[in-house]
Amino acid sequence: MLSDTDYARLRWRARRGLLENDLVFERLFKRRGAGWSEDEHAQLLRLLELDDVLLWDLIAGRSDDWPEGTAEMVALLRETLRNP
Repeated sequence: MLSDTDYARLRWRARRGLLENDLVFERLFKRRGAGWSEDEHAQLLRLLELDDVLLWDLIAGRSDDWPEGTAEMVALLRETLRNP
């Protein structure tokens, strides 16, 4: 579980320039709260390094070219998109 500070930083880092990404992340954070494992946190940070359009393509299922070790987080983001 993330500390309050780490959770706040993660939410801030997840703010994107593309509305679609913002909506998916907002839903995800509402569901999960601060209950992130260290591995999930690391996966999400790795995905947040991507350009907004590339990230959206992954979430929307238009691309399966995600960074190594982030498949579980991509699956979670896709699930969040499909089930609001």
